[in-house]
Amino acid sequence: MKKLAVCLLSGGLDSTTALYMAREAGYVPLALTVNYGQLHVRELHSAKQITEHLKVEHEMISIDLPWGGSALLDPKIPIPENRSAHEIPNHIPATYVPARNTILLSLALSYAETKNAEAIYIGVNALDYSGYPDCRPEYMNVFERLAKLGTKCGIEGKQIEIKTPLIQLKKSEIIQLGKELGVPFELTWSCYKGGEFPCGVCDSCLLRERGFKEAGFEDPLLQEKGKAR
Repeated sequence: MKKLAVCLLSGGLDSTTALYMAREAGYVPLALTVNYGQLHVRELHSAKQITEHLKVEHEMISIDLPWGGSALLDPKIPIPENRSAHEIPNHIPATYVPARNTILLSLALSYAETKNAEAIYIGVNALDYSGYPDCRPEYMNVFERLAKLGTKCGIEGKQIEIKTPLIQLKKSEIIQLGKELGVPFELTWSCYKGGEFPCGVCDSCLLRERGFKEAGFEDPLLQEKGKAR
């Protein structure tokens, strides 16, 4: 019998690598992408390209967070730029979306229970990340307990596991792992600004650039940006 895993796929480097890890672990991935009103919709296009490349089932749903509260939702809130390596993990930035991972994981949990999936994969990282509180191991452990207590399958003894295979890896290690798995990094998108090319100054761009340098590889998106100049 096939093992199913719901994979939260933003279209970014980390979530794509987590999706590939689910496949490597023997799961049949069910990719779930959520359009929550983020201004950088470019990543949604990447998610579609990645699932088409892999030929995996893909659900893309839209929800509305009309109250905003984040630079990723409200164009009037500036996206932080050129934050230092010390600032990025130690100060929660304006790009934090209130309770985003709780919302995304809840949607994934509903989908997983409906599909009788055994696991949910999410590409969160607690080392090279933007300081978001809902990316930490203690949060993920508590949500897994919630999933057991708050679902029919959990009460009946069938636990849906929350898989966070990247949570203790540096960005460079994630990139090295992705290379080994054949992740098409040229299809992924990380920039918060979502233009034609990465901006190079937001937290996500800076973390990605540093990760590729430390891993000893060139970022294909920056290569394309260089060719366009």
